[in-house]
Amino acid sequence: MCIFISLFVHIMDRLTAATVFIDVASTQSFTATAKRLEMSRPMVTRHVEAMENWLNVRLLNRTTRKVSLTSAGERCLQEVQAWVEQAQGLKNQLMVHSELSGRIRVTASLSFGFAQLIPAVKSFMDRHPRVDIDIDVQDRTVDLIAERIDLAIRITPSPDPSLIGRPIAKCDSVLVASQAYLDSAPKLEEPADLAAHQCLGHENFEHHVWNLRRDQRHESIEVNCQLKSNEAMVLLNAAIHGMGVSLQPTYLANSALERGALVQVLPQWQPKVMDIYALYPSRKHLSPAVRHLIDHLDDYFSSGEWQDLPF
Repeated sequence: MCIFISLFVHIMDRLTAATVFIDVASTQSFTATAKRLEMSRPMVTRHVEAMENWLNVRLLNRTTRKVSLTSAGERCLQEVQAWVEQAQGLKNQLMVHSELSGRIRVTASLSFGFAQLIPAVKSFMDRHPRVDIDIDVQDRTVDLIAERIDLAIRITPSPDPSLIGRPIAKCDSVLVASQAYLDSAPKLEEPADLAAHQCLGHENFEHHVWNLRRDQRHESIEVNCQLKSNEAMVLLNAAIHGMGVSLQPTYLANSALERGALVQVLPQWQPKVMDIYALYPSRKHLSPAVRHLIDHLDDYFSSGEWQDLPF
């Protein structure tokens, strides 16, 4: 039994060392890997040295400014990655019938993360207390592999084809403005009237042209956006402060509409409906914790458990 335990610990040490080596090869920085893997820089160095001693070859060139793969490191990197994936796959198989555990790194927009993702994640963590979740809010599209993200929640009409995607909800949108703005602005009765208005543009979604539909009619309106932002919550606040017309997801705008801080404009016209996707880099060796989180998010939003914000 002692021999088995010793062998198991030895294998896990080598697996950790291999994981560190792969990450340093990606970041080209011992410091960056230490931050990403939440360990000290000297520990990263020790793991890389252990890997080199194990294979009896120098894997990385180190200078004061740069870390790069040696020719031997380049030759063995792919095989080391395959070995780590196989080991992770075996670990996942053994976890299927045990209590979920581990860490999940999730990325989402600030608005969705704050308004809707947190309540959904809370109920998941209540069920699975041994699962740790890191939520990284980003106002840009991130490289899931390079940044070691397990799951991305993205609102888009067309997800990245290089990622595995699963729609978990629909995102409806609405045109809104403050009554104070509308009282001082030109008439707004038809989509074409938007051309004469200050519109608040989202950098990542239709910030030049807004597409609206009413029954079988479709209108594409080129809008003037003096103010733009890459975050919907900023534009929502700008609309409340009377700065123009904003195209907002209903999960953000509904509470402001209900309390009268905003009013809906062109209510007969429907902006484009988008899907909310759970995206991940590869179906291969997807951990049980991530699979269960995706299922949970799908069930949560399918049941209509959307949150109304108190602002």
